[in-house]
Amino acid sequence: QVQLVESGGGLVQAGGSLRLSCAASGRSFSSYVMGWFRQAPGKEREFVAAIMRSDTTYHTDAVKGRFTISRDNAKNTVYLQMNSLKPEDTAVYYCAAGAKGGGYWGHVGFYDYWGQGTQVTVSS
Repeated sequence: QVQLVESGGGLVQAGGSLRLSCAASGRSFSSYVMGWFRQAPGKEREFVAAIMRSDTTYHTDAVKGRFTISRDNAKNTVYLQMNSLKPEDTAVYYCAAGAKGGGYWGHVGFYDYWGQGTQVTVSS
């Protein structure tokens, strides 16, 4: 019911920056918890960041101080600003939307809709 389209991935050098965008369909964007997850080859999809309906944000320890999640409800878009990128940040990054009123936003199972993913590759 909700379509999510990520963009902004690419190849960058270590220490560089990248901004990912996720455009969502529908009129209920402001009611969704939005999250970013990433998945490297052979690894499980892991939580990166989430932004609540209240705009409260959470970031996994691995990216705190470097990545910032934000949302623009007028544009139905969530962003992930990634600075000081490291090779270990290399992964496919997925945008997700959760329509539930409660639950733990750090788990994959919380989210109802997912984008197709965008590749981020950081070279050393």
